[in-house]
Amino acid sequence: MSMMINPIAFSIGSIDVRWYGIILGTAALVGLLLAVQEGKRFGIKPDFFMDLLLLGVPSAVIGARIYYVAFKWDDYKNNLMDVFKIWNGGIAIYGALIGAFICGYFYFRYKGYSFWRLVDICAPSLLAGQMIGRWGNFMNQEAYGGVVEESFLRDTLHLPNFIVNQMNINGEGIYHHPAFLYESVWSLVGIAILFILRRQKFLRAGELVASYFIWYSIGRFFIEALRTDSLAFQGPAWLASLVNGLWTPMTVVFEQGYLDPAYGNVRISQLLAIGLIIAAIAFIVIRRVTGAASARYSDPIVSTKETGASASESAAAAELDIAPKTEG
Repeated sequence: MSMMINPIAFSIGSIDVRWYGIILGTAALVGLLLAVQEGKRFGIKPDFFMDLLLLGVPSAVIGARIYYVAFKWDDYKNNLMDVFKIWNGGIAIYGALIGAFICGYFYFRYKGYSFWRLVDICAPSLLAGQMIGRWGNFMNQEAYGGVVEESFLRDTLHLPNFIVNQMNINGEGIYHHPAFLYESVWSLVGIAILFILRRQKFLRAGELVASYFIWYSIGRFFIEALRTDSLAFQGPAWLASLVNGLWTPMTVVFEQGYLDPAYGNVRISQLLAIGLIIAAIAFIVIRRVTGAASARYSDPIVSTKETGASASESAAAAELDIAPKTEG
């Protein structure tokens, strides 16, 4: 008999500390370290990113919860206190991004920095946070895919026992796709791509975060359809057919997860992913054509609120650190 992983890591008196919270905390810390490290190349102090984290994490959590509850309102309208029980799961990554980006916009403006320059630095951190954060879903036995043979997980994917056993949802002997793992691995590959891209001379300001949205959304579009717990809505038949048609190449290997027709026929995350891919590509092309993308990723980053002397020092420090790294 397979053993499920206890979602509670340990207890302090009557307080249960869940793996979900520990993993999300770890995700935030790793994201912070990546941003601090890259920020050093541009002469930006670590305190800047630590303050951003202190403001950004609550904003992301609030945005993620509002997004999820809004599309699951029927489940919460008669139990309003359940809205605040995020430790039971039920947060949406796209909602977290909305909350984090709104917070970042105002914080960067307050500090006198260009929004696009700073979100570029934070893009790998976002992907790292999502890569690690998905393991919180694993611990909670949520965000999994449709039914799959145990042999597929063990013999085809060669997954370790602790993952396979946890995909035996509720211990009922029915195994599911580890959608969390697919997305986590996709994010890991994406981080490597962003690391390579940001060292290229051709990259302009705003294009790294646009690349992040393109990469993440492609993966999310295909992985989302494997899930059985997708947020969905009732859309026109042509839209549902379009989304399913775009997903067709995956049918060679996978089957879509079950989506209750009474709940909806279009998965919201899939539609949003398509929109973000189109928007990000258009963003890059339009800014290039119109000349708006004049600043390069490797250019010095200077705050408009720094004094003349400190701004010159930051720019000089950034130049010294960047110049040798971008040659060749």
